[in-house]
Amino acid sequence: IMDVAGGLAGIVLFSPVMLLAALAIKLDSPGPVIFRQIRVGKNGRTFQIYKFRSMYVDAEERKSELLSQNEIAGGVMFKIREDPRITRVGRILRNLSIDELPQFFNVLGGSMSLVGTRPPTPDEVEKYGTRQCLRISIKPGLTGMWQVNGRSLVTDFEKIVELDVEYIDNWSLMEDIRILCKTVTV
Repeated sequence: IMDVAGGLAGIVLFSPVMLLAALAIKLDSPGPVIFRQIRVGKNGRTFQIYKFRSMYVDAEERKSELLSQNEIAGGVMFKIREDPRITRVGRILRNLSIDELPQFFNVLGGSMSLVGTRPPTPDEVEKYGTRQCLRISIKPGLTGMWQVNGRSLVTDFEKIVELDVEYIDNWSLMEDIRILCKTVTV
C-alpha cells in the first residue's frame, strides 16, 4: 500500500520537475530523455529500470575505457566522481537526484519498492559471492540505507553490502519511514 501510494504521490508531486528535466535533457544533448537499463530485482528477476538520461548516448560503449578509474573498491560496482560521459544537464540532475525520479514508475509497476537495496546490473550480480546475493533477496528500492548513509562517499562495496544486509535483517515499517524522511534531507 505504501509503495503504490508513494509511487502515485511521487509521480504527481514531481511531474512539473520531471517535465522540466525532460525539456532540459532534450535541449542539452541528442538522444532519448529516458535511459532504460536491465537491472536485477527480488530473487534474481530482471526488470527494466527507468532514469532520466544523464550521460551521452554512447556512455555504455565508453565504460570499458574508464574501468581503470573505478573508485568502488572490489570492482563489483562502477563509479567515478568526474565521469566524462555525464552531460552538463546530467551533472545537475545527478547532484539533485532528479535523474532517479522516473523510478517512481518502477515503484508503481511493482518492480521496485520505495525503500530497499540498490538494484544491481546483471554483470554486477555475476561477481557476487553468497553474502552479496542477500542484496537481491528483497525488492530493490528507490532509496535505502546506502543512499542515506553516505551514498557517493561510500567507496567500499563491502560497506554497501553491510548497509543493505543491516536493512534486510532489521526491516520495519518505521525504519522505511525514517529512511524516506532522511532521503529528503540528504
